Amino acid sequence: MRLPNIPKINLSMAEAARMRQNKLTKPPGSLGRLEELSIQLCAITNKLKPVIDQKAVIIMAGDHGVTAEGVSVYPTEVTTQMVMNFLNGGAAINVLARQIGARVVIVDVGVANVLADHEQVLSDISSLTSNTSLVQHKVAFGTQNMAIGPAMTPDQADAAIMVGIEVLEREVKQGLDLVATGDMGIGNTTASAAIVSVITGIPPGEVTGRGTGVDDVGLKRKVVVIERALQVNRPNRCDPLDVLSKVGGLEIAGLVGVILGAASYRLPVVIDGLVSGAAALLAVGLVPEVKPYLIASHQSVEIGHKILLKYLGLNPLLDLELRLGEGTGAVLAFPIIEAAARILNEMATFTEAHVSDTVK
Repeated sequence: MRLPNIPKINLSMAEAARMRQNKLTKPPGSLGRLEELSIQLCAITNKLKPVIDQKAVIIMAGDHGVTAEGVSVYPTEVTTQMVMNFLNGGAAINVLARQIGARVVIVDVGVANVLADHEQVLSDISSLTSNTSLVQHKVAFGTQNMAIGPAMTPDQADAAIMVGIEVLEREVKQGLDLVATGDMGIGNTTASAAIVSVITGIPPGEVTGRGTGVDDVGLKRKVVVIERALQVNRPNRCDPLDVLSKVGGLEIAGLVGVILGAASYRLPVVIDGLVSGAAALLAVGLVPEVKPYLIASHQSVEIGHKILLKYLGLNPLLDLELRLGEGTGAVLAFPIIEAAARILNEMATFTEAHVSDTVK
């Protein structure tokens, strides 16, 4: 696998940012996590005054063969239908991205159906979706059923990671300061729970949630399917690519690539819920230097999400009881991250404002 070089975050820049925070017209630490977030941004970007202007959410879309086991209340074709909904500007992520001023990039890395021609789709898009684009880079028409064998080949997993890296690079060329990870794929919480279980060593029954809203019977079935998949495939927790190829998804692999690519360009990566978190687990497993580039946007109601965030040592910014995916929680965190940067950049110091500092 051709992984990009990930530079270490600049701890000297972080210390300079901390010193500046302590000179601003406020009691030190009084802006709480906003201060720590601004310091992290400086360390990531290697800039004392990081600018958060160009923002994007990259939504990887792919289908899962494991849906044949009845792990979702929605049929597979909903993945295709929701991609079209994204393109028509009708999904939650479109609404939130418009409000916040972020562009939406949908990537077909593994949708089970052939999507409409790119140009034809775009010709039907209204002015409300002018910030939305579609990238068709299909590695396969969905994964295989992981309950009876590997979800995909190592080469497919590798190729999907490369798609994520390439899409991120394309967005950087257009201008990018902050990127969020989003996902669309019926069955992907099943794959994500399997990944969390393998990497953390916690049994499937303790990391598996209701996903799209399965009832108690459906939840038990989902756990049994994951247990069977782990028994059949025996993924090696010390080999992230093995885990990804055996029980993962094409869109999860794409998000791994987005995360790796962003870190290679010194960009902060805002991860969304369970599916994005599973991708983050794998990305950190592949390249540990990625971890300081991650910002956890929110705490999902999916139990596996809470477990993976604790495993990664990430403290989410929000807890709004979300479980939609699409990058919705990540985009909602954008204004908080931008506020952290602006506080550091625009607040006056005690000296500049002619305000008395603390008594020595």
